[in-house]
Amino acid sequence: MTVEQVTTDVFLPGTYARGVPYALFRELRENSPVCRIAEPAVGPWPPGPGFWAVFRHADVKHVLRSPQTFSSHLGATQLRDPDTEADLRFVRTTMLNQDPPGHGRLRRIVASALTPRAVRELEAVIEARARSLVDRVADRGEADFVEVSAELPVQTLAHVLGVPRQDGALIHDWANRIVGYQDADYAASDTAAPERLTPMGRAALALRPAPRTRPDGRPVNPRSREALADMFHYAHALADEPAPGSVMALMREGGLSRDEFEMMFFLFAVAGSEAPRNAIPGALLTLLDHPDQFALLRGRRELIPSAVEEMLRYWPPVVHFRRTAARDTELGGRLIRRGEKVAVFHPSANRDERAFPDPDRFDVTRTPNDHVSFGYGPHFCPGAHLARAQLRAVLGAVLDRLPGLERAGEPVRLTSNFQNGLKHLPVRWRTGR
Repeated sequence: MTVEQVTTDVFLPGTYARGVPYALFRELRENSPVCRIAEPAVGPWPPGPGFWAVFRHADVKHVLRSPQTFSSHLGATQLRDPDTEADLRFVRTTMLNQDPPGHGRLRRIVASALTPRAVRELEAVIEARARSLVDRVADRGEADFVEVSAELPVQTLAHVLGVPRQDGALIHDWANRIVGYQDADYAASDTAAPERLTPMGRAALALRPAPRTRPDGRPVNPRSREALADMFHYAHALADEPAPGSVMALMREGGLSRDEFEMMFFLFAVAGSEAPRNAIPGALLTLLDHPDQFALLRGRRELIPSAVEEMLRYWPPVVHFRRTAARDTELGGRLIRRGEKVAVFHPSANRDERAFPDPDRFDVTRTPNDHVSFGYGPHFCPGAHLARAQLRAVLGAVLDRLPGLERAGEPVRLTSNFQNGLKHLPVRWRTGR
């Protein structure tokens, strides 16, 4: 097998359906820490021009903290190029795809809603909802934990945005369609039952675009304006009467353009739900696969904060993020030309031997823990406080209510080279019966 064939595995979504290729990442960190990766066609999706992949912790941090050299704005932050110049102009309006100073203007709106203080005030709500979700299944003795935990990020985002709880299924479907588009089970997600939605939700659902292709045969990009018509209709309807103090109220007062407003809603509704939705079941699977650490945590609840950081290091919810070289530069001994794509790989950086002693060992007492699961630099995830609160809440409820928790079958991973997620995690535990 050629080097090109091996490194192409880094790109292929099917690779991650089998598991994150940590052994390959280790080899590349050692021998090709910055290397060229091909983008072959995958199913109906056309090939791309290829990209530079960055695997070492220090290099990943350098890329993420250097927007003047590695731009989020030039080509946006998704590995796949937008289909048209119009699509690129549209996605550039989101905070994720801005460089300073424009990024800072949009980030201040997010920061005003997701301050550590605001998250602390939300923690009681999050803990009550996490406990309710676990209590709902506690007497059954078995469940698919992905289904149990998936509601918490949706309910949390609905609370933050002021979305009526009965419309939460819309958030679930939007996230599946947009983030899980490489997986056939998620690409056409349609779980929102019209009879359970508000009139506002039903109106949006009626505008949901059917999966289709462009005249040249390419699928419509799930992040394009035409693919998001139902989401944006809902966002504008919700903004007409925003809940006092909600993110929607802050966005309405923030002086955003129409595109900026729509993409800010996109950011909250999709990115805000996907990180904890991937991290929570991934964290539990990691604990189940390390029973000694699970037992230690049961006996020492004070370790929950450090355990959460170690779970995030060991199971980062996002595989990669893209930048585009704003000028010719050198990284890892390789010349990167202006305009070329550069992708940093979080799972590899989190297992770098140069940054973490014994990096493949899962250790809930590990400290310090300089993982990059929430990014680094100006684009450090503004929802990190919220994601951590949800992880802590679910973990506490599991420790309290599900004794003897263990696997009840093989987990099923999401087919995605972007999201490190699970579709199913069957578990069982002891009950009082």
